[in-house]
Amino acid sequence: MQTVSIGNLVIGGGKLTVLAGPCTAESLELCCEVAEYMQKLCLELDVNYIFKASFDKANRTSGSSVRGPGMEKGLEYLAEVRRRYQVPVVTDIHEPYEAEIAAEVVDLLQIPAFLCRQTDLLQAAARTGKAVNIKKGQFMAPEDMKGAVEKIRLAGGNAVMLTERGSSFGYHNLVVDMRSFDIMRRNGVPVIFDATHSVQLPGGLGGASGGQREFIAPLARAAAAAGIDGLFTEVHPRPEKAFSDGPNSLDFAGIRTVLTQVKEIHETVQKYF
Repeated sequence: MQTVSIGNLVIGGGKLTVLAGPCTAESLELCCEVAEYMQKLCLELDVNYIFKASFDKANRTSGSSVRGPGMEKGLEYLAEVRRRYQVPVVTDIHEPYEAEIAAEVVDLLQIPAFLCRQTDLLQAAARTGKAVNIKKGQFMAPEDMKGAVEKIRLAGGNAVMLTERGSSFGYHNLVVDMRSFDIMRRNGVPVIFDATHSVQLPGGLGGASGGQREFIAPLARAAAAAGIDGLFTEVHPRPEKAFSDGPNSLDFAGIRTVLTQVKEIHETVQKYF
């Protein structure tokens, strides 16, 4: 399997990687609060850490939902987190023109699940030379993500990984097929589990998405046993006040518990991969 290197950090080399932060870059203060805590936790547990936050959440249930600080201000926040804590950062892009702009600040570009088939977006990300994380669409079979990986490679990108975030199961519900990790790894790429979006209930609150936070830990443990290279989680110190994805975000105590369990299982099963 091809590993993905971001500076001195290697994804897929046997050491667990964590992509964690608030769903939306609500403020610089919040971003720094989360980054500081996560950096210390990941150093303590000896896992790789990448800070994540979105400058814009274009896929919202309601047109009146908070989307984020916007590209200019959001990238300023991410740049400051990167400078202050010396950690890699990742953010979503939604339009091809955003790729080059975001690549000046972030270390990893992320393709949202609903956009994973958008050829122009994928190839714009690849042409920046940055590593690319593609989230598997809720409507996609894991084997069909081969096409998304090929689009990156055809555009000259070699550093690519795939993230499982659940599949639509009727209305307002997602399920995780644990076969997905093995199937997607056959593309020769690291695989990540988005444990918090996988328990989301899309549109479940009417004007917003709900979530079942109580299932994050068991799903994350199962994914670690199935074989993952990284864990993606929404982390917010006060989930009840989060601008988005509060019901499926972990607070600091929650991420400590989940990450500790996942790392233990991940190390136990490494000999099988």
